[in-house]
Amino acid sequence: MSGGSNMPPGKLDHADRVDDDGGKPAKWRIVGPGLVVAATGVGAADMVATLVAGSRYGYGLLWAVILGVVLKIVLVEGAGRFTLATGYTIFEGWRSLGRWTTWYFAPYVMIWGFVYGATAMSSAALPLAALFPVLPLWAWAILMGLLGFVMVWFGRYDTFEKITAALVGIMFVTVVGLAIIATPNIPGMLAGLVPLIPEGGILYTLALAGGVGGTITLAAYGYWLREKGWYTPKWMKVMRIDNTMAYVMTGIFVISMLIVGAEVVRSAGVSLSAGDEGLLDLSTVLRDEYGDVVGIGFLVGFWAASFSSIIGVWNGVSLMFADFWGNMRGKESGHPDTRVGGKYFKFYVLWLTFPPMILFALGQPIGLILAYGVLGSLFMPFLAITLLGLLNGKRIPKKYANKLLGNIVLAIIALLFIVLGINQLVGALGPILAG
Repeated sequence: MSGGSNMPPGKLDHADRVDDDGGKPAKWRIVGPGLVVAATGVGAADMVATLVAGSRYGYGLLWAVILGVVLKIVLVEGAGRFTLATGYTIFEGWRSLGRWTTWYFAPYVMIWGFVYGATAMSSAALPLAALFPVLPLWAWAILMGLLGFVMVWFGRYDTFEKITAALVGIMFVTVVGLAIIATPNIPGMLAGLVPLIPEGGILYTLALAGGVGGTITLAAYGYWLREKGWYTPKWMKVMRIDNTMAYVMTGIFVISMLIVGAEVVRSAGVSLSAGDEGLLDLSTVLRDEYGDVVGIGFLVGFWAASFSSIIGVWNGVSLMFADFWGNMRGKESGHPDTRVGGKYFKFYVLWLTFPPMILFALGQPIGLILAYGVLGSLFMPFLAITLLGLLNGKRIPKKYANKLLGNIVLAIIALLFIVLGINQLVGALGPILAG
């Protein structure tokens, strides 16, 4: 880019790029990368958090769920807009902001991947171990990791996108169907649109507004745009529609979980277990209330949500790592080694799959979990703050730069996630310091 933007060399000046924003893309496709990033971001932990919020506060935090959807639309749109408007990947953009971004991302992506690999495999194994207790949980976890590994290692992006769409369909039918069966209280839902924080509910409010819908995978959106073939400004309108519609679907899914928490869990008077096991508790409640078909159907939806996160992270974060390591090795973004199937991509798929299996035998070391919690909780403010830098000034053509409202929203997002990050850090350190 011209104008002393400090962007990495080797790209065409934006004036030389194709910029036919007024033209129409060659093809509109219903399923896009937005659905992939949204599906990947909604996992078992998000489902449990929403269920617990619904069981404790009813529909009182419905407005926070909707706010969270809007915030994620803004973040993902910003990442996609930067990629389409400049032709640079998000990591190339980060490098232009200074070496500090690389110093942060390098340890984060390795530690996060190691711990997340074990967490994701265990999450997808839980409903299968409940449905088919012929194997122990750790064995199902290994099978889920191997299945995700094979699908991502040998699959093309188009295949991966179609599988994700199918998993989203299962998630949507089971969870939204369950919300309909639960018979939502419409007047209560309307009252929940008023922004009020229930007594003692500030942390749940922040978690729902900021925590549902993904973390590092939001930054993978630009890479999936490239794999889809949407890589010039002419796809800007399609990208925005794709992103918005995907997170509207996410919003419907999360609201459905809130309904189940408010109508089923709260009425049953049960306390859900911490972590993913809370969803197994819900399955038991559903079987007692509605019969085995509904209970088993929910476990299938639980599995679909968890497994979509496995293949989404295995694909998207591996692309981010491949771009990062390729840049460190002096190779431009888009080099075959940095794309799906490239050697850097394959290395990270291996890293996500096999080293984390050690944790099934050894347990999860406290120090590693602490490091993961600290780095993980600080990724979202990192993304929001860096987007403020990338979407303003000379790093992006003026036509696509942020307006005042966009900057205000990003600043609010950064502040929100900093508060959430500090809270998570305090929560992680508290038991250790107390001991």
